[in-house]
Amino acid sequence: MANWELKSCCNHDQVAFLVTIGVFTVVILALWRTVLLMPFKLITVFLHEASHAIACKLTCGHVEGIQVHADEGGMTQTRGGVYWLILPAGYLGSSFWGMALILASTNLLTARIAAGCFLLALVVVLFYAKNWTLRGLCIGFIIFLAIIWLLQEKTTVRILRYVILFIGVMNSLFSVYDIYDDLISRRVHSSDAEKFAEICPCPCNGVGWGFIWGMISFLFLAGSMYIGLVILS
Repeated sequence: MANWELKSCCNHDQVAFLVTIGVFTVVILALWRTVLLMPFKLITVFLHEASHAIACKLTCGHVEGIQVHADEGGMTQTRGGVYWLILPAGYLGSSFWGMALILASTNLLTARIAAGCFLLALVVVLFYAKNWTLRGLCIGFIIFLAIIWLLQEKTTVRILRYVILFIGVMNSLFSVYDIYDDLISRRVHSSDAEKFAEICPCPCNGVGWGFIWGMISFLFLAGSMYIGLVILS
């Protein structure tokens, strides 16, 4: 049985892991409203919409199309499936992928696997893309990750783990912010949380579900840091 107890802290790898996450967090917050982060924000929207699509497929539904817009919005058109599982899958799935990428960055082999899976997902989504923003995003990140992979394997510029970690941290932070902005600070009546509140028999409105999903997303982020330290111990 796996032991997830953190028995020791902090060796060189653990310190480097925490410091890198801290530095990436500061950089992301400092550049939050700049064009430099736009591709990474859109890739978070991509993972949000892809999570809706995955939930739809896993519940025997049909994905008719996926869109990601330059204003950081997106839409997944589905038919069938289990609606009450598809709705929360966007925000929670995006947070989960952020956690998975952060953990994958702790080891070169898992970083390679994560990059390979990410490339495969981008290629698959190209066939479902309904607008050129998403198509361009997929093509751009396929080229970007391919270049990073080649640099990792063929040169001394070995930054694949850091790129995967940056995307993971960016995704985790943006997911929490997006939940707060869309579901808590202002009520968007067409939001996933408002739709979920309409079909859920629980006495909880969209803001309430936004708060619950936000806490779960924050736990994903905190959990990824803790498990990362355990892996590196």
